[in-house]
This record gives sequence, structure tokens and C-alpha cells, in this order.
Amino acid sequence: MSNVFDNQPLAGSLLAGIPHAAALGLHIVRIETGKVTCRVPFAAHLIGNPDTRVIHGGVITALLDNTCGIAVGSRTMLRGQIATLDLRIDYMKQATPDEDILAFAECFKVTRNIAFARGVAYQTDQADPVATCAAAFMLGTKSSPGRQPPGTGGA
Repeated sequence: MSNVFDNQPLAGSLLAGIPHAAALGLHIVRIETGKVTCRVPFAAHLIGNPDTRVIHGGVITALLDNTCGIAVGSRTMLRGQIATLDLRIDYMKQATPDEDILAFAECFKVTRNIAFARGVAYQTDQADPVATCAAAFMLGTKSSPGRQPPGTGGA
């Protein structure tokens, strides 16, 4: 698959209008059609427990939700017209203190009204996740409800 969003202004526009993504410092590292990697840099205000200095679990949830949403948007081209229907997070281990968190997500199925994605949050090795997720997104939330997105094949 080709990298469809090589230029930073376009990648940044995908996060425009998502205030909590800006508050977390979330940014896109790499994006291809239906696949994306994002990063949240470690910051003191994101710590959940001051004694352990570990990033709060809610930050990881927001990272995975946004990363999956961006993967869906990059596949359907319905940026800003999707909403999370379901998000299941499985926490595998505590994050390492004082380190960034990355997430990789893939949109693996698109139907007429719903897109499905899966993701993983990690720090140094995607094969050693901090958390994994499965998500479903409603398509066409702002205009043309139920409109068939490009590439769905009428499913």
C-alpha cells in the first residue's frame, strides 16, 4: 500500500478539530490507506500515578481510539464523518515510565454503515503491547447517513 499522506499539513488536518488529541500531543507518525501509526510523547501532565510515573490508562484509550478512527478515515475518506460505536481495550502490561506510547491501527473491514479496526499500543516493540483494541465505527455521521463509502463493494 502506498503512503497516502506523506505531507505533514494533510496529516495535521486529520487531527484538526480533535481537541483532546491536541491536549495529549498526539501526532501521526506514518499513514497509509487503512493503516496508521500515531505517537503520544511522554509528558508529566499525562501521568496517572505520580509514584510510578506511568502514563494514565485513559491516555492509552484515547490514543487507540483516535488511531483506529484515523485508519478508518484514511480508508473510507470520510474524515470527520465517523463516530466510535464500540471500543474494546485489553491492557496487557503497565507502560514503562517516562517513555512515549505508540499505536498502530488497521481498518480491516468496511460495510455500508460500519467500519472495523484493530490496534495495538506499544513502546519499543509492537510485538510486546501495552494494550490491544478492537473497534467499530459508524460511517456517514454528518452528511448522507448510510452513504456507501468508496471501496465498500456494497457489503
